[in-house]
Amino acid sequence: MKRRNFARRPGCSVEATLDLIDGKWKGVILYHLQSGTQRFGELRRRMPGITQRMLTKQLRALEEDKLVIRKVYAEVPPRVEYCLSELGESLKPVIDILKAWGESHQQRLSCAPAPVAAKKPKRAA
Repeated sequence: MKRRNFARRPGCSVEATLDLIDGKWKGVILYHLQSGTQRFGELRRRMPGITQRMLTKQLRALEEDKLVIRKVYAEVPPRVEYCLSELGESLKPVIDILKAWGESHQQRLSCAPAPVAAKKPKRAA
C-alpha cells in the first residue's frame, strides 16, 4: 500500500498515524493482536463482520507498514501466525485510548447495541 508524503504539512504527524490505522478493520485487528500471537482463523472468529478477503488485505497492509509480523511454519497444512511488531506494540496506548473513548461514548455511537423495546401484551380476540 503506497503511503502519502506528509512532510511539511500542518498536522502531518496526526495524518501519518491515522493513515497507518485507517479504515474499519486495522484498528480492530491491532486491538485483537494485543492479546498475543493469533492465527488467521482466530482473528476471523473474533471479527465476524469481516470477510476473508478483507482480513487478508488488511493484514498484508499492516505487515507492509511493519506493524504486524507474519510467521509461516513449514507444515502441511501451512500454519500462519500474526503478532504485533515492536512498532505495532508502540501503538497499544493509542488503541487502548480509542477503546476507552468508545466505551465511554458508546450510547451515542452508531455501533452501540440497540435498546430492547418492551413487548406489548397481545389482546385476546
